[in-house]
Amino acid sequence: MNDKELIGQIEKNYGNTTGLAVQKGGELVYEKYFDGHTERDKVHTFSVTKSITSLLIGMAMDQGSIGSLEQKVLDFFSDYVTKRGEKTIQQVTLKHMLTMTAPYKYKSEPYTRVYGSDDWVKAGLDLLGGKKGIGEFLYSTVGTQILSGVLQNATGMPMLEFANRNLFEPLGIDKPLPVTFANKEEHMAFYRKKSSSGWVVDPKGVPAAGWGLSLSPRDMLKIGQLALNLGNWNGKQLVSSEWVKESTREHVRWDDLSYGYLWWVIDSDGREDGSENGPANGSGSFAAMGDSGNIIYVNPAEQVVVAITCSFKPRAGHMIGLIEQYLLPEIL
Repeated sequence: MNDKELIGQIEKNYGNTTGLAVQKGGELVYEKYFDGHTERDKVHTFSVTKSITSLLIGMAMDQGSIGSLEQKVLDFFSDYVTKRGEKTIQQVTLKHMLTMTAPYKYKSEPYTRVYGSDDWVKAGLDLLGGKKGIGEFLYSTVGTQILSGVLQNATGMPMLEFANRNLFEPLGIDKPLPVTFANKEEHMAFYRKKSSSGWVVDPKGVPAAGWGLSLSPRDMLKIGQLALNLGNWNGKQLVSSEWVKESTREHVRWDDLSYGYLWWVIDSDGREDGSENGPANGSGSFAAMGDSGNIIYVNPAEQVVVAITCSFKPRAGHMIGLIEQYLLPEIL
């Protein structure tokens, strides 16, 4: 592979890239690391974590712990007391949470308020609902935190344990250890670390559902390959093919972007026939995307998975253009 133009683009426009790995047909075909990183180094992947949470929700459904996405969110929080007159929150379903179509009582996400609290799930619930209507796309990281509570209450198991038993261990990914912060300064230091490990948890030990998980590019390739294989890993169905199909198809649009169940849908024309054999037309590509450029990109038509890790960089663009314009032409 002649990667001169690709590397030039990365150095010019994506200088915070730390690692890039590509699989085609289940085989590693390209790998490159930057800024002293190696294949062993893990990086905080930010919102890539959301797509991991989506897989875990699907596993809980497969196991019968969650009955339906039409279940109301409050069904999983019997001890939570709503304020007098609250009506909207009563109607919010799991599907609304997964498609980012739930309403919240804020104009901008109150990160400090939520992640500075002792109970991030309750802090998320306190913001859910309000006067806005249900159904409009509103990307919410603090809202996604509620799904950690759903998983733990539905399965009766700590989310970290559930994730390790059902996802990380079968894939051969190191069990993430809990990461806690004593203050805001430690939180920001975690963002800026050259490499990191573990999964950020709140003071109660509940993981962040929308960020906080550190992975290596090779770890991310495994997640992407699992999704490409429609939930199958070495002959074992870790999550149902139906869940992966539903998760990675368009359920809602936001401007020119499409969203599934905590996955971004890049080519919404793909796999329209519901076939397990690839897209009806188009690439059927989808991605887990995180801040700073972190991404797991899956292209079913070409049987390609791309994993890119990046160090923290405010307002960094996503990597779709780099992948489709400079990387794919070199490996296809």
